[in-house]
Amino acid sequence: MRRVSMGTRDELVAVLSERYARSDRLERGRILDEFVEVTGFHRKHAMRVLRGGRPDRRSGPRPGRRVYDEAVRQALVVIWEASDRICGKRLRPLIPILVESMECHGHLQLASEVRAGLLAMSAATIDRALYAMRAAAGGRHRRRAAASSEVRRSIPVRTFSDWGDPVPGFMEADLVAHSGPSAKGSFVQTLTLTDIATGWTECAPLLMREQQILTEVLGEVCRRMPFPILGFDTDNDSVFMNETVRDHCLANGITFTRCRPYRKNDQAWVEQKNGAVVRRIVGYRRYEGLEAATALATLYRSVRLFVNYFQPSFKLAEKVREGAKVRKRYHAPATPYQRLIADKRVSEEIKRDVTEQYGQLDPVRLLSDIRQAQQLVVDIADKTVTAIDAAPEVSLDQFLSGLKIAWQDGEIRPTTKPKPKAKRLRRRPDPFVSVTDKLQGWFEAEPWRTAHELLDRLQDEQPGAFPDHLLRTLQRRLKDWRRDAARRLVFGEKPLDAMVHDDMAGETK
Repeated sequence: MRRVSMGTRDELVAVLSERYARSDRLERGRILDEFVEVTGFHRKHAMRVLRGGRPDRRSGPRPGRRVYDEAVRQALVVIWEASDRICGKRLRPLIPILVESMECHGHLQLASEVRAGLLAMSAATIDRALYAMRAAAGGRHRRRAAASSEVRRSIPVRTFSDWGDPVPGFMEADLVAHSGPSAKGSFVQTLTLTDIATGWTECAPLLMREQQILTEVLGEVCRRMPFPILGFDTDNDSVFMNETVRDHCLANGITFTRCRPYRKNDQAWVEQKNGAVVRRIVGYRRYEGLEAATALATLYRSVRLFVNYFQPSFKLAEKVREGAKVRKRYHAPATPYQRLIADKRVSEEIKRDVTEQYGQLDPVRLLSDIRQAQQLVVDIADKTVTAIDAAPEVSLDQFLSGLKIAWQDGEIRPTTKPKPKAKRLRRRPDPFVSVTDKLQGWFEAEPWRTAHELLDRLQDEQPGAFPDHLLRTLQRRLKDWRRDAARRLVFGEKPLDAMVHDDMAGETK
């Protein structure tokens, strides 16, 4: 691990090598300990370096190693923003897709050398080039809802190791609660479904936790998916473990399974999408009512296309345990659409339909629609506007022109920005402004008196003028007076207000 710069290391070697050469064995050990601690060198390597003496080279950054110029970096920033700021490893396989799509829709025009540089960039180089932009852009109680024992016994358990390699259509499902800081009352929930084979993800809002609403939403999701749902795997929540959902799956030929209670790793596929898709897009605000549910439905219509067609993700290929260490190997990043058309078990009709839809999609327009829908959802949640008074629509040209410099504004997702705090109003006037001198005189005459005793005396003199709730204010005032008195007794200093008065008097003279 690098502790100091290379130039500092050479300076240390130049200073310590002569001292190291003329020292005895004990002193050499101490020098070596300090040198290893500062530089992080291996002890044997440090001994060789100190024996070698003053280095005959000048350390520093090696010139002439930059391959990509500023034009390539600016184009990379636009591509990164258009991908919704994903990491370099996921962005690398997406660059050819985005460049081709954005050029096809007239959003991007690249010179041949800039295009070649973008396509030749490695994932590590992408992360290094975007480092400055990323830097500038800046436990809950477990609910134990008891499900029907009879229904639960009728639904088989499926663990994380039982999936194997299923065909597209076997989905894991979960609910994401949009309750904000409080779980009281009724609030909107998101139904998330993730396909095991391809990672295809569908999201839909539920106005409330109710089994009949769940089956209606599930039926709508099934109609808009490119392939039929063959399996439906959920947790043991009561909204899933009931006869309504079970009978709906039986009637539609869907295999209904469940995970083990309190074993979230059994549903690792959908749990990952809860954070990477739902929370990333929607945030953690509280959404309630029909207006919020409608705005979320509008948002998810664009999200499903953007995520499934233009967001690469990793998929675990192999996991091997070696003693206490677990080694994981992943497939190359790919979008759910790419995995779907690459699967030989998918029919040609489905592949033709999704390929036709892919050719009509504009990723920049989808991202622009997502941003505007996010802003509307946030405004509804924060009660700043209604759906009728929504913010004016941003044109696609305006959105595209802002991609190049959007990183300078930090976080741009409206759902991740905190709710603005209400402006603090002016505090009430000082209730003791007319009797401050009298109270301070009483305190200086009898400093052992408490604020309660001083307030009682003031109430006796002026009945009804100073109610009991002013005691806390007087206690704070008395605390300041005691602090000034202690300063005078210990250090012989004047109180702060007296020192300010003397300074002002001196300036007037």
